[in-house]
This record gives sequence, C-alpha cells and structure tokens, in this order.
Amino acid sequence: MKKLLVLLLISSSVFSQKNYNLKKGFIAEGYDLVAYFSNKAVEGNKKFTTNYNGVKLKFSSEKNLKLFKENPNKYFPQFGGYCAYAIGKNGDKVSINPKTFEVRNGKLYLFYNSWGTNTYKLWKKEGPEQLQKQAVINWQKIVEN
Repeated sequence: MKKLLVLLLISSSVFSQKNYNLKKGFIAEGYDLVAYFSNKAVEGNKKFTTNYNGVKLKFSSEKNLKLFKENPNKYFPQFGGYCAYAIGKNGDKVSINPKTFEVRNGKLYLFYNSWGTNTYKLWKKEGPEQLQKQAVINWQKIVEN
C-alpha cells in the first residue's frame, strides 16, 4: 500500500509538471516573476527560491519572494510559462526568451525571441486581444489532454 501511495504521489507530480515550461529547471528560466510587474526582466537568485504547483521559482530578492507568496496567482505567467503567441496562434508549447514579456491587464505573458523571430512583435502586430482569447481556448485543450 505504501508503494502504491508513493507511486501515485510521484505520478501526480509529474502529471502536474507536464504543462509547465521548466527550461533550466525553473518557470521563466529562473527569472523573477514579480520583477516583470515593474517592467523589468531580472534573473532570480538561488538564495530566494520557492515551489508553487510542484515547480521551482527564483526571485531576485526576499521582498519579491514574499510578494509572490502573498499572491502567487497574480504573478504566475499565463499558459504555464510557454510562449503566449504560439499558444494563441497554433496551440503549440514553445519555449520563451525570459527577457521578452508583456504584462497585460494584470497578467504576465512570455514570448519566444530568437533566430530573428520575436513573437512579442507578432503578438502586437496580429492583435493581442484575439490571440489571447484563442490562447485561452487552446490552453484548455492542451491541459485536458
């Protein structure tokens, strides 16, 4: 019975992590989620870490770690930390560049920006309102599978 319980706990942890972008082992590649809300992309410090929904996060200061703990849903990135544009456009889980982001209507969106493709610029050009609505629909399908 003990082995079954441990197996269930491990599998539920793995299941919950499958819809998070954990490149480099952390959400947002270890960048400080709270700092984004001050319009700054700041790499977190390993001295200020926490777990949320079974995933690891880093922060640049004790103050930002505390702010996150007080209201994690406010700061957590949309769509598991994957590229908001790719989720909205095609329903694809695409990695991000943690320095390319937008805080829109109090929510954090992260974007891919590499090899000459900046999906944040495409997001703005193609209409963030519609892409965001479609991303919500696409994300629900991803999570359900």
